[in-house]
Amino acid sequence: MPWTRNQMAARAAQELHDGFYVNLGIGIPTLVANFIPADITVTLQSENGLLGMGPFPTEDQVDPDLINAGKETVTFLPGASTFSSADSFAMIRGGHIDLAILGAMQVSERGDLANWMIPGKRVKGMGGAMDLVSGVRRVLVIMEHAAADGSPKLLRHCTLPLTGAAVVNRIITDLGVFDITPTGFKAAELAPNVTPDEATHRTAAPLVFA
Repeated sequence: MPWTRNQMAARAAQELHDGFYVNLGIGIPTLVANFIPADITVTLQSENGLLGMGPFPTEDQVDPDLINAGKETVTFLPGASTFSSADSFAMIRGGHIDLAILGAMQVSERGDLANWMIPGKRVKGMGGAMDLVSGVRRVLVIMEHAAADGSPKLLRHCTLPLTGAAVVNRIITDLGVFDITPTGFKAAELAPNVTPDEATHRTAAPLVFA
C-alpha cells in the first residue's frame, strides 16, 4: 500500500541527524516538523527569517504573527529567533544549511529538479528554491510519485523549467525511497506491498533495485 503524506513525512524525518540545520519547503515537507525524533536536536530554518521552528500549532497555540515561508502558522521552540530575509539567505547561500527537504513537480534521473512553475499558469514567484538547491549540502525531495493526471514525475529528462540541474540526492514518494546515482534512479526502499513492477511502471526512466 502506498504511503500517505504523513507516512512520507515520517520516513523523511529518518533522514535527519542530530545537530542538523534543515529547511522545509512548502507542502508535504512542512509535515516533517511533526515527526522529528525526540532523541535528536534539529533546528528548522525558513527563508522568511525564522530559526528554531517546532511542530504545527494546535488550535489554542496559533499565533498569526508566527508564519513560515508558506504562510502557515508555526510554533517556536526555546531559543528560536527571527531575523531579516537577507540574513536568512546569507545562511542558505553561505552553505550553513545541512539539508533542504523540498516538494517537486518533476525530478530527472540525473537529479535535475523542476518545482517552481508550470508554463502558462500564474506564477507568484520562484521563492527561495533556486538558492536552496545551490547552497545547501544535501537536497531531499518529497512528492507524490505521479501527478494528478497520472503522469510520472520521475523522468529521464524534466519537461518543466528547472529549479536546479543535478541537485537532488534522494526522493521519497508514496511508493518508496529513490536515490540519484551516476547511472540513474535506484530504489533504496519500497512502501509496504508496493511491488518493483508497480514502481517501474509508474517511473518514466530506468529504475534499478537495491
